[in-house]
Amino acid sequence: MIYRSKAPLRIGLAGGGTDVSPYSDQFGGAILNTTISLSAYATIEPLIENKIIVEALDRNESQQFDLLPLLPIDGTLDLLKGVYNRIQKDQAVQLPGFRLSTFVDAPAGSGLGTSSTLVVAVLGAFVEMLKLPMDEYKIAQYAYDIERHDLQLAGGKQDQYAATFGGVNFMEFYADKVIVNPLRIKPQYLHELENDLVLYFTSTSRESAAIIKEQVKNVQDKNEKSIEAMHHLKEQARMMKEALLQGNLNEIGLILDYGFEQKRNMAAHISNSAIEEVYAAAKASGATGGKISGAGGGGFMIFYCPNNTRYAVIKTLNNFGGVVRDYSFTKYGLTTWSI
Repeated sequence: MIYRSKAPLRIGLAGGGTDVSPYSDQFGGAILNTTISLSAYATIEPLIENKIIVEALDRNESQQFDLLPLLPIDGTLDLLKGVYNRIQKDQAVQLPGFRLSTFVDAPAGSGLGTSSTLVVAVLGAFVEMLKLPMDEYKIAQYAYDIERHDLQLAGGKQDQYAATFGGVNFMEFYADKVIVNPLRIKPQYLHELENDLVLYFTSTSRESAAIIKEQVKNVQDKNEKSIEAMHHLKEQARMMKEALLQGNLNEIGLILDYGFEQKRNMAAHISNSAIEEVYAAAKASGATGGKISGAGGGGFMIFYCPNNTRYAVIKTLNNFGGVVRDYSFTKYGLTTWSI
């Protein structure tokens, strides 16, 4: 048997950063996001030999080991090995030799939740292989624990839950729980949002950990400017939810613009001169708002372009050396199967 899984990447529309502890633990966080037709994929192929092969096909990275209970966390393919190590620790099963192969449709550090989505996909392949009794909430929390606690990687919670549940969700984050609220948005509103929202890759990636660590420190140090910005971003998520449910799409760009203004105050290096130049040019071409995706500093940006302004905006963006990516919204989260 071959065991496969896929999990969708996501666009964060509002509230980004309020899912990160300790802000979410102290004040409660809220985020609105939607999954898109870019994914992370994982395949497990059992081997006759007593060895483990882990490989990231999109990164041309591969490692081979004897069949060990724990694989070394050494900076190469740690996300893949971290999932295996946690499965070995928690599940009383004797795994055969296997090859674990992965592929992600967007580069690491691009702001679409690639790392966490990859962890969800790898975990999903093991869940399929071992028939583990885990629902969406358990898979998402398990993936979060692997990434944040076992591997000590900085970040929030939204990506694991978005990848596992899929669709358009309003998520609430607290110290002891996460609540995923699927939004029943009318199809015509979603089609229009998809038409008007341009996804642009700046052709740069960034290390989100430094930005997130500064954000965490700002909360710990009771930095009023940073904390107030997060309060506003949490309110932005509620504003976005109401606009989408009621079909007030003309407000989307303004809500995005409001959020980007607040996000700049969360931590340094979220934006930079290159990002600001692209943002200003997109708005001058007809976009009414936008944002940098993920922690900031590079990666993907999104722009809301109403009334057929998307074509003028895309023409302008092409002058900056990045790439406009085609996408569509997806309804489904983590999907697993065997062949």
